[in-house]
Amino acid sequence: MKVRFVDLSAQHQPLELEIKDVFSRVLANGSFVLGPEVEKFEKMFASYCQVEHCVTVSNGTAALQLVLQGLGVGPGDEVITVAHTFIATAEAINAAGARPVFVDIDPLSYTMDPTRLETVITTKTKAIIPVHLYGQPADMDAINAIAAKHRIPVIEDSCQAHGAKYKGRRTGSLAKAACFSFYPSKNLGACGEGGAVTTNDAELAKKIRMLRDHGSTKKYEHDFPAYNLRLEGIQGGVLAVKLPHLDGWNSNRRVLAARYRELLAGSKVVTPKEMPYSHHVYHLYVVLVEDRDALKKALSEQGIENGLHYPIPLHLQKAYAYLGYKKGDFPVSEHVAASHVSLPMYAEQPIEHVEYVAKTILEVLECQPVASPSQR
Repeated sequence: MKVRFVDLSAQHQPLELEIKDVFSRVLANGSFVLGPEVEKFEKMFASYCQVEHCVTVSNGTAALQLVLQGLGVGPGDEVITVAHTFIATAEAINAAGARPVFVDIDPLSYTMDPTRLETVITTKTKAIIPVHLYGQPADMDAINAIAAKHRIPVIEDSCQAHGAKYKGRRTGSLAKAACFSFYPSKNLGACGEGGAVTTNDAELAKKIRMLRDHGSTKKYEHDFPAYNLRLEGIQGGVLAVKLPHLDGWNSNRRVLAARYRELLAGSKVVTPKEMPYSHHVYHLYVVLVEDRDALKKALSEQGIENGLHYPIPLHLQKAYAYLGYKKGDFPVSEHVAASHVSLPMYAEQPIEHVEYVAKTILEVLECQPVASPSQR
């Protein structure tokens, strides 16, 4: 059996006519960059995230960079984030001219460990970026409390957590600002690149709108040098078509995750832990196993696509050697990086594929699954 890691065509096929209508409208009105399709989506997504403002940009990395710059972060400043995340989180800090400072992750949630946060705060710390990794929110109350004590703004990296909730509140509304990516494989993905910032701060939203568009609020009048990081009209329209389906897609992901968890219970595989405060949306379904490379090889041989998110922690990347970190500095991040495998997960995935993946894992590891309640 061939099992795809993600199948974007399965999502787009039932929406094909609506997406084609978007292309037709944009072709007709000529609003290829920003324009009415983007404005409509910005209003929809702000409402969805339960905030006042949504500013779309060209991608999620740009969203992080522009929030930092909008908050005045620059050369000589430090920004704290986690060692276990995609490099874009740290790259945005560099792009703003600041220095990344890493902290380890919690061994259960795989998100920022609040108990380690205060030890790395200095007088140079100008922002904290927790990452809602794999679709699970970080422990925002604990992080926000520490940040408030030191008067440091918090920025959610919500690029993998569209629609996730923390204590009933949506990600995107839990801090000074939040950043989203709409890369095609995300829970809410464009037909290309895209990103957004959500916030309740009107001045910050205005600054980011200017930063994305050459430092301008009026054509050919520029208050400061900035960038061209605007969202295309077609992408805004596609996202507006998809957004009403997001909660349903996330519910499907949760059903698939529950089946994985049931089938792999009692085995040598460590399945994701959904924290008590969290409504996880399983952008990725990441398990830990002792011999990760052997499992990856076996899955691939059985036609099961799989992935690694992410195999080298940021503090051990060549790109960040200049920071002076060494192996052993962030043991939880290093353990997760060395022992994880990402299993197939997308909203339209047949449940039979989940069962085949789990069966294959159990056979490879010579495990026997624990009987489900219906079998006892």
